[in-house]
Amino acid sequence: MANRRRLQTLTQQLYKSTLHRDPPSLLQHLRTLTQIPNLPKTSFHPTSHYTLSTPNFYSSSTNFTTYRHFSSDRHDNSDNNDESEEDDSDYDDDDDDVDDDEMTEDSANHAVKREYSPEEKEAEAAAIGYKVIGQLQRSDRVFKSYEPVFAVIQIGSHQFKVSNGDCIYTEKLKFCEVHDKLILNKVLMLGSKTQTMIGRPVLPEATVHAVVEEHALDAKVIIFKKKRRKNYRRTKGHRQELTKLRITDIQGIEKPEIPTPEKAATKKVEKAAVAA
Repeated sequence: MANRRRLQTLTQQLYKSTLHRDPPSLLQHLRTLTQIPNLPKTSFHPTSHYTLSTPNFYSSSTNFTTYRHFSSDRHDNSDNNDESEEDDSDYDDDDDDVDDDEMTEDSANHAVKREYSPEEKEAEAAAIGYKVIGQLQRSDRVFKSYEPVFAVIQIGSHQFKVSNGDCIYTEKLKFCEVHDKLILNKVLMLGSKTQTMIGRPVLPEATVHAVVEEHALDAKVIIFKKKRRKNYRRTKGHRQELTKLRITDIQGIEKPEIPTPEKAATKKVEKAAVAA
C-alpha cells in the first residue's frame, strides 16, 4: 500500500510537471534514479514479476518499472518439490501394491488352472509329507481302539503329536479327496511307556496311517486394508481351507499289550461263591 501511494504521488507530480515547458529538476532527478537499462529476461531472478509501469513522457528511454520479489527462495521451492515427490512416491507405492495384488491373484488363478501329472502329484505330496494309498472301502477295518503309543509327525511346516484315534486339522492337501487313505511318512519321534525313538530328523521305518474325513474352512478372519491420503479403508473376510485327518494306526514301534482289568474277574468269582 505504501509503495502504491508513493507511485500515485510521483505520477501526479510528473503530470503536473508536463504542463510546464521546462521540466523541473525533480523530473530529471527521477530520470537519473529510476532509469533501468534494458536487460535480457534471463538475467532476472525466476521469481521476479512485473507489477506496474508508467507511460513515456518525453522520451522512449524514460521507463519507470518496479519489480516484485517474493519472500520464498529456491530452498522453499526445493522443499515443495520434495513434498510433491514424496506424495507421488506414495501414490506410486499404492499403485505398486495394487499391481502386486493383481499379480498374486493372477498367479493364484494360474496355479488353480494348472494340470499336474501323476508323477508331479506324488513328488509334491512327498515334499509335504504324505502319500495317497487309495479310497477307503466298506470292507476295510482301519479304525482300531486306542493304543498307548504316540508319534510326532510333520505335515508341511506344522508338527503334530498324535495317537491312535486322534483328529487333526492341517492346511488343505491338494492331491487327496475325502475318504482317501494316507501314509504320513515324516515321523520325527515315536514313544510309548517303555521306549522312545527320536529321528535325525526323520525316522525312516516309522509310518502313521490316516484317513481324510473332510475339507473344511476355518473361522472367518477380518483383514483391514488402508491407503494413506486416499481415504481408502476396506475390510475383507478370509477363511483358510483346511483338511481334517483321523489317525488310524502308528507303525514302527513295539506296542505294549493293554492289561485286562482284574476287577471283573474277581467279581465273577465272588458271584459264583455266593451262588454255591
